[in-house]
Amino acid sequence: MRSKVKTGALSALLIGTLVGVGGFLSAGAAAAIAPGPLTASASADVDRWIVPQTQQGGDYWTPERMQSAIPGELLVQDGIAPGVIGDVAVGATSLVAPQKADPDRSPRASRVSPISHIGKIFFTLGGTDYVCSGNSISAANENTVVTAGHCVNEGPGNFASRLIFVPAYENGSAPFGQWNATELYAPTQWSNNGDISYDTGFAIVSSPTGTSLSDSVGASGVTFNQSRGLTYTAYGYPAAAPFTGETLQSCYGTASADPYGQSQSQGIPCDMTGGSSGGPWMIGTGSNGLQNSVNSFGYNNIADAMFGPYWGSVIENAYVAASA
Repeated sequence: MRSKVKTGALSALLIGTLVGVGGFLSAGAAAAIAPGPLTASASADVDRWIVPQTQQGGDYWTPERMQSAIPGELLVQDGIAPGVIGDVAVGATSLVAPQKADPDRSPRASRVSPISHIGKIFFTLGGTDYVCSGNSISAANENTVVTAGHCVNEGPGNFASRLIFVPAYENGSAPFGQWNATELYAPTQWSNNGDISYDTGFAIVSSPTGTSLSDSVGASGVTFNQSRGLTYTAYGYPAAAPFTGETLQSCYGTASADPYGQSQSQGIPCDMTGGSSGGPWMIGTGSNGLQNSVNSFGYNNIADAMFGPYWGSVIENAYVAASA
C-alpha cells in the first residue's frame, strides 16, 4: 500500500483493465468546428517512450493470452494519497473535432453493440499481461489512442511493452485487427509521481493494413478545460464479475467531485469493474460526442461510482505531444 487513505474512505481501487458547461458542446456542434492547431506550453512536462520493435506486440497476443490477461488496476491499488493534491492546471477551453471513418439510464452498466473506435488494450508490465480499454481520438497523425495513464505506465515506473489496441472487440473477434503501439506518452505528473488526478495516457499505433486508424475506425473529438459537473456517457470492457470483458458496456450520469477530496477527479454513477480502465467519457449521450475523460478508479466503500481525471491543460499538453 503506497499511502494511507483519508479518514472515512477505505482503500482506493483503480479501475483497470478487468473491469471508465456552461457552454455545452453537442456532437453536432463539435463536427462543425475545424480542428484548429493546439500547442503545448513551454512548461509542459510530458514523458515519451519509443517502443523498441522487439517490445511491440507482433504475434504475441494470441486469443489465449488475451483471455488470460488480468486487470491493469492491480498495478495501482491503494494509490491515492490524501492531502497531496496539486491544482489541476486550467487554461482556455479548447476542442478538436471528431474524424469520421472513411468507408435514460441507471448506474448499472448496460451492454451496447461494438463501436468501431472504442476497443480493448492489452499490454505487458513486469512480465505480466494486462488488459484495459481505450479509444481512437482525432489527431494530426491519425493514429492516436487514449487510455488511462496506468495502462501505459506504472505511475511512477516503467512504460508498458507489447501494447496493442483492438478496436470494436467483442467475444474474441477483432474486426479491425491488432494495432501495435510504437510510442507511448503520459504527463510526468503521472509517470514520475503517480498523481491519480492526471491518470491519462496516449499511444501512437501502427496500422496492420496501411490505412490510418482514424480512416479505418473513425476518431472521437476531444476537449479540455471544460466546466465541471457535466453529464457523460462512459464506455469500457469491464471483466470482473458480473462482467466477462468480452462485450462493450456503457454508463451514463452527471459528474460530481471526489467526495474525499483526495483527487481533482470527478465521479459518475457506474458499476463497471476492472478492465474498463481507460474507456472514454463522452460529453452528453452517445458515442459521437467529444471525449473529456477516461475511466480511472473507484473507492471500495462507494458503490457504483467510477472516477475519471479532469482534463485540464496538463493532459491537453500530453495530447498535443502525442497527436502531432
